[in-house]
Amino acid sequence: MKTIDIGKASRPLWEYAKELTEEIIVVTSRQKPVAALVSLEDVDAETIALSTNAKFHKIIEASKKQIRSGKTRTLDQMKREFGKKHPAKKRT
Repeated sequence: MKTIDIGKASRPLWEYAKELTEEIIVVTSRQKPVAALVSLEDVDAETIALSTNAKFHKIIEASKKQIRSGKTRTLDQMKREFGKKHPAKKRT
């Protein structure tokens, strides 16, 4: 991860963005992060749409609250409780 102070950037931010690969560049102002430059080269349009959708974020937050409160089960718990039973042996 690379950090650039917005007031000390020696080039326009779009030039930094053009050079991105897997590294994230955090843009700071007065030593506090204010933005991030992230490559979207391998990201599909649906992922971008969801990541900026307020309704989707509300659903995720509600799910996290349910998990923390114990109102939901993990996949492993579901498998143990409702998983496939061992099939009965066939008679010959």
